[in-house]
Amino acid sequence: MTRPLPDRFESAAPAPEIDVRRYLDGAAGFFGAAANVIMQLSHPPVGYGVVESPVESGNVMIHPLKRLRTTLTYLAVALLGTEEDRAAYREAVDSVHKHVRSRPDSTVRYNAFDPQLQLWVAACLYWGARDLYERMHGPMDDRDADTFYRYAARLGTTLQVRPDMWPADRAAFDRYWDENLAKTRIDPKIRAYFEDLIDLKMLPRPFQLAFGGVHRFFVTGLLPQHLRDEMGMTWTPRQDRALARMLRLAGVAESVVPASLRAFPLNVYLTDMRLRHRLGLRLV
Repeated sequence: MTRPLPDRFESAAPAPEIDVRRYLDGAAGFFGAAANVIMQLSHPPVGYGVVESPVESGNVMIHPLKRLRTTLTYLAVALLGTEEDRAAYREAVDSVHKHVRSRPDSTVRYNAFDPQLQLWVAACLYWGARDLYERMHGPMDDRDADTFYRYAARLGTTLQVRPDMWPADRAAFDRYWDENLAKTRIDPKIRAYFEDLIDLKMLPRPFQLAFGGVHRFFVTGLLPQHLRDEMGMTWTPRQDRALARMLRLAGVAESVVPASLRAFPLNVYLTDMRLRHRLGLRLV
């Protein structure tokens, strides 16, 4: 039976009125997914928590499609779901996270229930969503940007992040981001994991050969410069202009389709989660 959301969810200020689908681009998730994973895992406790996780079903190198489903379902539930959806998915994620704890011989200490680590992951998700939206559609006006920012706190509060932990406004977030991004480090073990991810080593060889180069182009272009440096990547002004043109073209194409299509596949994964929950199937 799904347990209700904790009191901290119920007592928090209500989410601002917003049609969040206006700011969701399904294509953006495909462009930026791997780059965002690298941002998240460049914080060593998050990275080692994933690389050393004993939960095989969540290993992207072994079960790439399942991992894609669970990750996009979390985004869908956090951004589009009801409070009941969020409670159900939180319980499912918690059942997996309880196994993700550092061992005595681990390189760094970590615990998947640590709200500070979850805050970093949520910050990466918000930063990536905002960055891609602006690359594809241009800057939001201040009112929309503030509203979307406050709403995006759900990316963390759907799990263990308390509402008061989310930086108070966009300026506070930018300070948090700059300070914590500067602390990220990518050691050889984590870099090897990232290289396999970028080269699509989890997919059959023909897919690696067909899409690996394009995937690396998007990943490199969407990483902050600090993380490109940590990865030993090069990126030229010419490549940056080419990426900008591609993303603006994708933004123009998406701007003329209905919101429901723009939100694909998040809306589909949300429907899938609700059906799974109704049928008593595993959500994660």
